[in-house]
Amino acid sequence: MLLCFHPLTLLLALAIALVLEWCVGEPRRFHPLVGFGRWVKRMEQQFNIGRMGIALGAFSVLILLAIPLVIFLAVEQIVTQLTDHHAVLQLALLALLHGMALWFALGANSLFRHVDAIAKPLIAQDLPAARYALSMIVSRDCTQLSETDIAKGAIESTLENGADAIFSTLFWFVLLGGVGAIVHRLANTLDAMWGYRTERLIYFGRCAARLDDVLNFIPARLTAASYAVLGDTRLAWQAWREQAPLWDSPNAGPVMAAGAGALRLTLGGNAIYHGRIELRTWLGFGPAPLAADIERSIDLVKKTLALWLVCLLALPLLTIAMSF
Repeated sequence: MLLCFHPLTLLLALAIALVLEWCVGEPRRFHPLVGFGRWVKRMEQQFNIGRMGIALGAFSVLILLAIPLVIFLAVEQIVTQLTDHHAVLQLALLALLHGMALWFALGANSLFRHVDAIAKPLIAQDLPAARYALSMIVSRDCTQLSETDIAKGAIESTLENGADAIFSTLFWFVLLGGVGAIVHRLANTLDAMWGYRTERLIYFGRCAARLDDVLNFIPARLTAASYAVLGDTRLAWQAWREQAPLWDSPNAGPVMAAGAGALRLTLGGNAIYHGRIELRTWLGFGPAPLAADIERSIDLVKKTLALWLVCLLALPLLTIAMSF
């Protein structure tokens, strides 16, 4: 079993993270990702120069991931040594440490809050407010979007970010504990800031984009399969099989195709990114989405989260039971 620590520690850490996520949400002040984002901007400004864009980008990714990981592992080592003869205290403190790491990495509450901020004004037919809210979570041009286009963007973001910000993080947490959650979240942040095919970032951000692709490859397909199981399974598998290979992103394709099929909606189509029209294939089957369909996509992600949590909680419980 690929667990980095005792299954009871995993169970307690997961419980701590979930309680913090649902009762507290994202830290209002001193969020680690805010500080990390400042580092990312400064590194890009300092190192994105000359013809060595790919090499300097890879070096920047290495530095930005190594520093937080060294700090986390050092704290973990200190806790382990100080509580070496106090097993219960050690278990509790390690669970708290790894649970805090997962809490910082998870993005469930944040995702639902941002998407809800799009749905409410859209239902009220306040298109300018809905466009603005959508622009906060996507990189496409939102200034002239219709109700259908806004709903489409919100649902696509819900499905894709559900995979990135929730399920991939949980996947790597179960495999590697807090280290896995941190690496995935930071890599995903780097991709969100550098992983664009613009003239400035196409070379410098390539390593960040590829690392994010690798880390999300398996979790994205597990997420797509979960969407398929919890929605219209036949249409989800059909969309995944026929349409996902035509999508530009190797991970977003299966996730959004399966999600669109599960919801019996048509997503995708061309969109404007960074002043250019990006040709995108259609995903799913059925009518174009409307405002009310945004809530359906949130419900699908919530049901998927519930399914994953049942499986994740059962895993350490089964391990503990087998040890007796």
